[in-house]
Amino acid sequence: MAKKTTKKLVKKAKPPAKKSAGKKSTAKKAKPKVISLGRPLVTNEEKLYMLFHEDYEARQVFEFLRVETVKDLEQFSAEQIVRLLSKPIRTTVDHIRQRLAEKNRHLLDDVEWAADWKKEHPPQE
Repeated sequence: MAKKTTKKLVKKAKPPAKKSAGKKSTAKKAKPKVISLGRPLVTNEEKLYMLFHEDYEARQVFEFLRVETVKDLEQFSAEQIVRLLSKPIRTTVDHIRQRLAEKNRHLLDDVEWAADWKKEHPPQE
């Protein structure tokens, strides 16, 4: 007697369909949203001393920048204002460092800078 052999068919999983490289996305590019603060509550010509009459420090900054109106002030970025305000301080500190280096002195943790400065600027007699 011959035995019947049964073969079990195993289904092989099909690989996922590949996306065609030639197809382009049909989605529209989103336009960048424009941020709005709403309708301005003061005009461009509004005087800063009227808006900031109680803020002495702000008025000092406006005086330093030589601006009088909102329009004038809006021409500066916050970073520009900080850079402009700190420039005299940085210049003064550099003068202090140089004067101390001339006298063989230095600020805390500033000895390397003083030594380099002395090398670049030998004493004149």
